[in-house]
Amino acid sequence: MNNSNVGDFSQREFPMTQQNFEEIKVVAYSLTGISLSNHKKNMVYGRLARRLRRLNVASFNEYCDVIREKNSREHVEFVNAITTNLTSFFREGHHFEFLSTKLLPRLLAEKRQEKRIRIWSAGCSTGEEPYSIAMTLKNFTGMSTWDVKILATDLDSNVVEKARLGEYATERVETIPDNCRRFIARNNVEDRVRVKDVIRDMITFKQLNLLHEWPMKGRFDIIFCRNVVIYFDVETQKKLFERYANLLETTGNLFIGHSENLHNITSRFKSLGRTIYELN
Repeated sequence: MNNSNVGDFSQREFPMTQQNFEEIKVVAYSLTGISLSNHKKNMVYGRLARRLRRLNVASFNEYCDVIREKNSREHVEFVNAITTNLTSFFREGHHFEFLSTKLLPRLLAEKRQEKRIRIWSAGCSTGEEPYSIAMTLKNFTGMSTWDVKILATDLDSNVVEKARLGEYATERVETIPDNCRRFIARNNVEDRVRVKDVIRDMITFKQLNLLHEWPMKGRFDIIFCRNVVIYFDVETQKKLFERYANLLETTGNLFIGHSENLHNITSRFKSLGRTIYELN
């Protein structure tokens, strides 16, 4: 970052030097695998300034001392602050169209004996993605008696709690298709709605750091990991997609974000188009 930008930060409420930012980048990478670029400095400042106020810390020098400590109690709040949680119901709608018109009919035929489906929403944010998946499955004819479970995980413990509640402002659900509106109910609070239990009961929400050990033992038929790996460097992406491949069923599918691709990252998947992949 150029000197003028560094100077701008020196005049703010909590002066932040480039050295402070470099330390923050190192800690962020070590805890999460997220690579913070210099153009994220303004975002990082804004989010962490709230933590400095909450902790009554006078400067980023002091805050860096806090997060530098091994097993610091601040690490959870630090991670929650720097992670981005932009999402919406039925975001990238072609993925849900493929799920309902191509993938579920195939699974219906292939798994008619065991009648069991497992799906993982990795990076579920505030829950819109796994709820959209659950609504799509619930609308699909022929699986009403099947054992269907969705695991939804995120690094940010705060958004996991919000997702588990399944309560949203009314305007947040405007992107839900008409054929799925029956899964939403009015809340007791004005301008708030909630996802009905018939959908919520399909999902288990957990906090999970993708770089740490994964507690899941069984395999998944489908993994959604959309707009997550863009925050990781290439080596971390390679390791992550290898782990995903090892956890998928033989004909398992992976959905990634519209700005992501697996080119020169892994050969474990073949592209079906529009950021939809199948295990090789």
